[in-house]
Amino acid sequence: MTNPSTNAQTGDESPAAKGAARFDATLSPLKPLAPYALRYKFTIIMAMAALIVAAGATLTLPLAVRGMIDHGFSADSAGAVNAYFGAMIMVAATLAVASATRYYFVMTLGERVVADLRTDLFKHLVSLDASFFDTAKTGELLSRLTADTTHLKAAFGSSASVALRNFFMFLGAIVMMIATSPKLAGLVLGAIPLVVLPLIASGRGVRRRSRHAQDMLAHASAYAGENLSAVRTMQANGAQLSTINRFKDAVEQAYEAAQQATRVRALVTAGAILIVFTSIVAVLWLGAQDVLAGRMSSGLLSQFVLYAVLAASSLGEMSQVWSEVTAAAGAAGRIAEILCVSPTIIAPKNPTPAPNPWRGRISFDNVCFSYPTAPNKLVLNNLSLTVEPGERIALVGPSGSGKSTLFSLLLRFYDVMSGEVQLDGTDIRRFNPIDLRKAIALAPQDPVIFGLSVAENISYGCLNADSEMIVAAARRAQAHDFIMSLPQGYETLLGERGITLSGGQRQRLAISRAILADAPVLLLDEATSALDAENESQVQQALRDVMSGRTSIVIAHRLATVLEADRIIVLENGVIVEEGTHMSLSASNGLYSRLAKLQFDTGRAALVE
Repeated sequence: MTNPSTNAQTGDESPAAKGAARFDATLSPLKPLAPYALRYKFTIIMAMAALIVAAGATLTLPLAVRGMIDHGFSADSAGAVNAYFGAMIMVAATLAVASATRYYFVMTLGERVVADLRTDLFKHLVSLDASFFDTAKTGELLSRLTADTTHLKAAFGSSASVALRNFFMFLGAIVMMIATSPKLAGLVLGAIPLVVLPLIASGRGVRRRSRHAQDMLAHASAYAGENLSAVRTMQANGAQLSTINRFKDAVEQAYEAAQQATRVRALVTAGAILIVFTSIVAVLWLGAQDVLAGRMSSGLLSQFVLYAVLAASSLGEMSQVWSEVTAAAGAAGRIAEILCVSPTIIAPKNPTPAPNPWRGRISFDNVCFSYPTAPNKLVLNNLSLTVEPGERIALVGPSGSGKSTLFSLLLRFYDVMSGEVQLDGTDIRRFNPIDLRKAIALAPQDPVIFGLSVAENISYGCLNADSEMIVAAARRAQAHDFIMSLPQGYETLLGERGITLSGGQRQRLAISRAILADAPVLLLDEATSALDAENESQVQQALRDVMSGRTSIVIAHRLATVLEADRIIVLENGVIVEEGTHMSLSASNGLYSRLAKLQFDTGRAALVE
C-alpha cells in the first residue's frame, strides 16, 4: 500500500487533490470576508431555509409529470390528472414565495456585507499615514472602494443566491436520478468530472485576468479623477484633446483586459454546457431503448430526463457563477492588499495622557529626517530647536530647506529617523496621535475646502461648535463680510475644493477654522500669501490677537510676519544657519540679509519662493 505521506512529500498528487488545491487557491481571497457575512446569521438561516424549500418544490414537479404520463390522459383518469395539476399549482405557489424570500434575504445579505466592508475599508484608509498617500493614487483607492466592492456585492448577493439555489437543485436532482434509475444516473454522473475539473482549473486564470481588468479600470479612474479635479488647468493649457485620448487609451486597455477574462469564461461555460447536455441526450437515447424493451415506463423516463435537465441546467448556471466568483476573488485580493497595509503612525499601547492644560513647549532634539519616497536625501540634518510656551517664531529659508517638514513632524504625519520631537517635555510618539493633533491648529498656504457649507467648513473637526462660535471665528479672521455676501451666507454650499472662492477667501476660511480650534499651538504655513494688502493688514491684526498666549510657528512669507516674530529661524539644506531678530539678522550680512534685500530691491511681496 502506498503511504499517503510519501505522495505528499514527492508532490505526486491525485487529480482530485490537485483540483481541490486549485479550488481553495481560487477562493482563498474571499475567506477574509466570511466574518462579514457571519455577523448576520439570522439572514443566512432564512435565506438557506428559503433555498431548501424552493429547491424541494422544484424537485417535486417531475414526480407530478411522471404520474400524469403513466396514468394517461383519458376520461377514466381525469380525476387523477386534475389532482396532479392542482398539486403543481400549489408547488408553483410555494416555489414563488420561497424564491422571493430567498432573493430578499440573499440580496439583503450582499448589500449589508458590502456596506460594512466599504465602511471598514474607508476607516482603514483614513487611519493610514502620510507616507502611504505619498505614492497611492486617490482615483485607484476610490476604484477599490466602489468598483471592487460592487464585484463583491454580486458575489455575496445575486451570485451567491444563484450558486446556492443551483447547488441544492443539483444535489437534489442527482439523488432523485439515482432513486429513479441507478444505471442511467451512473452514466450522467460520469460526465460531471469532465465539467467540474476544467472549471476549477480555469478559475485561477479567470481570476488573474479579472484582476488585471480591474487594475486597468482603476488606472483609468485615477487618471480621470486627477484631470477632473484640475479641469481649469487642463482647459487653460488646451490639453482637452490629449487628455481625452489618454483616457480613451486607458479605457481601451481596461476593455481588452476584461475581454480576455470574458473569453475564458465564455469558453468554459460553452464547454460545460456542451458536455452536460450531450450526456443527457446519450442517456435519453439509452432510456428510450429501455422503454421500448419494457424495462422502464414512459413516465419514469420522463421523470429521469427532467431530473437530468435540472441537474444539467444547475451545473451550467454554476459554471457561469463560478466565473463571477473568480472575478470577485480578484476584487477581494485588491481590497485585501489595502487592508493588509498597517499604519506606521499609531498610538502606543499605553499612551501618555494629554496634559490638561497643554503648555505648548516644543522641542526638536537632533532630528534627522528623510521622506520615504527619497530615503537617501536628508531633509533635516541633526536639527535642534526649542520654542518656549507662548513664543512666536518665524521660519525663513529657500524652498526645500525643511520649513514645512517641521510642521509635518510636529503633527506626526511622519516619524523622525533619529532624535526626538517633544511637546511639553514628552516625545510626541508617546501620545495618542488624535490627542496630539487636538493640541495643534494648522492654517496651510493651500487650504483644503470641502464640498460642504461654509459653516461646516469652518467647524470641520470641531463637532461641538455652535453658530455663534463659528461666526465669531469668521469675524476674527475677517471672513464674515464675504461670507454674508454669498447666496445663503453661512449655509452656502461650496464647490469641491472651494473652486468658486478666491485664494484669499479660502485662506480666511482656513484661518477661521484654526481660530475655532482654539489650540495651544498654532502653525501658520504662509497663511496670508493669497491676501491683498488691505485684507492682509486686517487678518494680521486678527492673527496678533489669536497668537497672544499661544505658541506660534509661522512659515514667513511676508516681511510683516517676520518683523513681529520673537525670533526668526533661518533654514538652509535642513539645518539652522541663522537665528535672531529682524534687526540683528539684517545686520549680519548672512542668508536672511540677502533674502530681505532681495525683497526690498525687487519690490516682490514674498520673502522666499
